[in-house]
Amino acid sequence: MFIDESVITVISGKGGDGAATFRREKFVQFGGPDGGDGGKGGDIVFIADPNINTLVDFKSSKKFKAGDGTKGSAARCTGKSGEDLVIKVPVGTMIRDFESNRLLLDLSNPNERVVFLKGGDGGRGNIHFKSSVKKAPKLAESGREGLELKIKLELKLLADVALVGYPSVGKSSFINKVSAAKSKVASYHFTTLKPKLGVVRIDDEQSFVIADVPGLIEGAHKGVGLGDRFLKHIERCKLIIHIIDVSGIDGRDPKEDFIKINQELKNYSEKLSKKQQIVVANKIDMLYEEEKLDEFEKFVKENGVEYVYPVSVIANEGLKPVLNKAWEMIQEIPREELEEEYSVDELLREINKKEDWEIRKLEDHVFEVDGRIVDDVLKKYVFMGEEGIINFLQKMRSLGMETELENAGVEEGDIIVIAGYEFEYVL
Repeated sequence: MFIDESVITVISGKGGDGAATFRREKFVQFGGPDGGDGGKGGDIVFIADPNINTLVDFKSSKKFKAGDGTKGSAARCTGKSGEDLVIKVPVGTMIRDFESNRLLLDLSNPNERVVFLKGGDGGRGNIHFKSSVKKAPKLAESGREGLELKIKLELKLLADVALVGYPSVGKSSFINKVSAAKSKVASYHFTTLKPKLGVVRIDDEQSFVIADVPGLIEGAHKGVGLGDRFLKHIERCKLIIHIIDVSGIDGRDPKEDFIKINQELKNYSEKLSKKQQIVVANKIDMLYEEEKLDEFEKFVKENGVEYVYPVSVIANEGLKPVLNKAWEMIQEIPREELEEEYSVDELLREINKKEDWEIRKLEDHVFEVDGRIVDDVLKKYVFMGEEGIINFLQKMRSLGMETELENAGVEEGDIIVIAGYEFEYVL
């Protein structure tokens, strides 16, 4: 089964919390802090695997999560790091943000390995908070949350040459003759139901990759027929080999076929219409009027394509000159520049953007405090018991919460709600 698009959610691992523990030691207050750090959360890692050619593995699985780090423990023991989640995808997979469609990662090189989402750092244990003033801190850091993102995987085959043309013009037979590909061949339309890749060997050291996509018909760019689903696969090729049944045995005019297919390419993408072409006039063994071939060749050249080769794929005639010219041209044509990638970190900052302070009046004399600063403090620290609440309020005060409350019109005796806890505001 060939699947070339899939939408999944990826989540990196949460870091483990730091520990707030104390060792037992004579003449040392509370025995002294000895809480270890939490373990780091696992990363989401993508690998471009040349042995995979479809996204079928993502058809049923839609959520992928790396392992969480474990909590630190006594005796300064660090928690275990979460396991990275390695996701293997085909070479040519583009990873986009589902909401904005921005390109985040383009895996175009075989065996390329990229850390896509980093796991959260583990929190620090209370051994890091000991000072001359606080000899027994009941305070530790929370592990950082993992990152979550809904993404679209989009596979675009990386071929040097793409075969295009109407159904049943001989594309599958062509790729079977010139490479080791085993594309299905039959006398009915749409025998090719999914793209096929083949390697064409010019000699022992020179070769290129060719792609056969399902045949196009008029209206393909709008979803007519099968080929529209696969037009994107030829966007990244260097050269197009346009195969046309010059015999007209199916009742079609070869000139009209040439114009209509090129119009479909243009309607789908201006980039496709500007790619260089070689036109292969196939089925000359079934053409009984030589002047029709000359007429067709003249017509194609008048419409901007310089190279026209008469061939009979079934008889294996005329194929070698086509391959030699294709090899010559792809040496000179640069690979199209990849779409610029957008930073994952920048995207996540945009998604999770919050004001520093958000103070909302819930009812008379009741206010809720929220915002980025509150989130950061709650995520960073583990506050234990009554002393922990006092530490939390002191931290919020040092970050300017009192000024923000006064600016919002809070008065003495009003109720302040923070993270579900209620406090009375006292000047």
